[in-house]
Amino acid sequence: MRNSRRGAVDPFIVMDVMEAARQAEADGRRIVHMEVGQPGTAAPKGAQAALAEAMGDDALGYTVALGLPALRARIAQLYGDWYGVDLDPARVVVTSGSSGAFLLAFTALFDAGDRVAIGAPGYPSYRQILKALSLQPIDVPSVPENRLQPVPDDLQAMGFEGLMVASPANPTGTMLDRSAMGALIDLCREKNAAFISDEIYHGIEYEAKAVTALELTDDCYVINSFSKYFSMTGWRVGWMVVPQDHVRKVERLAQNMFICAPHASQVAALAAMECHEELEANMAVYRANRQLMIEGLPKAGFDKFAPPDGAFYFYVDVSDYTDDSRAFARWILDEAGVAVTPGLDFDPVRGATTLRFSYARATEDIAEGLARLGTFMSKVR
Repeated sequence: MRNSRRGAVDPFIVMDVMEAARQAEADGRRIVHMEVGQPGTAAPKGAQAALAEAMGDDALGYTVALGLPALRARIAQLYGDWYGVDLDPARVVVTSGSSGAFLLAFTALFDAGDRVAIGAPGYPSYRQILKALSLQPIDVPSVPENRLQPVPDDLQAMGFEGLMVASPANPTGTMLDRSAMGALIDLCREKNAAFISDEIYHGIEYEAKAVTALELTDDCYVINSFSKYFSMTGWRVGWMVVPQDHVRKVERLAQNMFICAPHASQVAALAAMECHEELEANMAVYRANRQLMIEGLPKAGFDKFAPPDGAFYFYVDVSDYTDDSRAFARWILDEAGVAVTPGLDFDPVRGATTLRFSYARATEDIAEGLARLGTFMSKVR
């Protein structure tokens, strides 16, 4: 049977690492997971209770394509609470995770062959989804001096129809401040290019609040999710904020591509937004883990990184030890029993000399992982 070229995308390497770790665990080994970008905690108890109650008296059939009105209104309220932004709930689109939002955004904004600039290093699925939609991802190599975030000078000479940024970013955890994001928005306005802001890690910040693009402009797409701060990765529910005159176009696409986001997950998500105490307890764990990593990684020999402003990752230059991050990550897994992610996932050109370490798990796991890495690296150095 014939195949479409759209399916010829690269694998998501971290998923391969997860499978290798799973096989090692099936063989009886204890693996410390520092590869996967998901919280080690379950959905908030209030979210679970709300869904259990709804299952008793609601068929949980299709919702309208844009999502439960109550959830859209509560998301709009969040922008007032967190950023002082007065957001019309009509602009909120509930999606099947941020991945569903990427599909809707890229389909609504771009035509086949359009060029979309993305920072490198960056989340690998941006690149692969764009390719699968017959769009052209343009990697923008960022530098440590800019904390591995794109700046206008990186993009000025490029032609592109869209720019996607992430703040806090995966894999670096670094953020764009108000002036840096504003400069990129201004550049897109000059070039008549769409501006998309991935804000999936908002809420997980340490020393300063992340800036939403909606503080600076309404002429943008903003994507977020319940996966990270709200600890609901497998529930596959997220949201997108779009300009008012794009709502109907996105609605038509959502109707046909997804019908709606999972009703059960929307019910749980609405309740999760009120679970402040439990969510802040999760943040206390991330703060403790981040401090352990800041102190422990250099002791183990991993000292080339920018401390993350948000999210739960360290992106480390390991060029002193390898030019094959995939093989090096496998060596660490086999010898130390610690799963980490090769940088090739995030930067196909320069990622052969970088690793991403996640610290989203329990503090005891992070401490054990750092100890194992220290023992392993004492033999390598």
